[in-house]
Amino acid sequence: MAGRLEGKVAIITGGGSGLGRASAVRFAAEGAMVCAADLSLEGAAETVHAIETAGGKAIAFQIDTTDEAANDEMVRRTVEAFGGVDVLLAGAGIGSARPGAPPIPFPVLNTPADAFRRVIDVNLYGVLFSDRAAGRWMVANRRPGSIINIASVAAYVALPGGAYSVSKAGVHMLTKVLAQELAPAGIRVNAIGPGFIETPMTAMLREDEARRAWVLGMTPLGRFGRPEEVASTALFLASDESSYYTGELLLPSGGIFHG
Repeated sequence: MAGRLEGKVAIITGGGSGLGRASAVRFAAEGAMVCAADLSLEGAAETVHAIETAGGKAIAFQIDTTDEAANDEMVRRTVEAFGGVDVLLAGAGIGSARPGAPPIPFPVLNTPADAFRRVIDVNLYGVLFSDRAAGRWMVANRRPGSIINIASVAAYVALPGGAYSVSKAGVHMLTKVLAQELAPAGIRVNAIGPGFIETPMTAMLREDEARRAWVLGMTPLGRFGRPEEVASTALFLASDESSYYTGELLLPSGGIFHG
């Protein structure tokens, strides 16, 4: 039986770890050829190794998504390797915790401007540049596809560390705007708003007793999510099963937001 992404080509930024790696492995298991793109080439290569070991096809690409030209090159390399692009999962992102311990985010009034700007650059501009690179290729080649942006439940719920919430709210609105612009070309644009997931980004939270209790206290299901649970959401949005979805934000958040 053919996989749900059989013959599709998917680019995944942030594909070297966490949600991106879980999604890359899941997409490949469902028949997709994958470009795992990440700032860490070593991480991307590890993802590719996992995919190839399981019999799939993948390439690694090192990228700083805040460099718009690098996003264009990522698309070019993927097309060169696999013949096109059908799916983009824009998953590269960073948190807004201050350096060091304990992992307490900067309050907005005291966040250094360069720290705030860095979060916006990676989490919003990086997504914009990846979306535009993939979207432009799809439009130019008349190839309908699916663009999936990793936002956060913080797009709806204001969490400590204002830069992160602001950046993810921006991703949510970018998703809605692009969904309207690209619908005539048959390109769907949706977002995923995870809650607190067991990834490297939440490691400090999970290791700090007080912060862990804070997270679990606001999560009705009472646990951190697993990367594979978000990957399942991404698979739905990448596949034809979500063919009438565009401009949506799906929230695998354990019930943090249910309004």
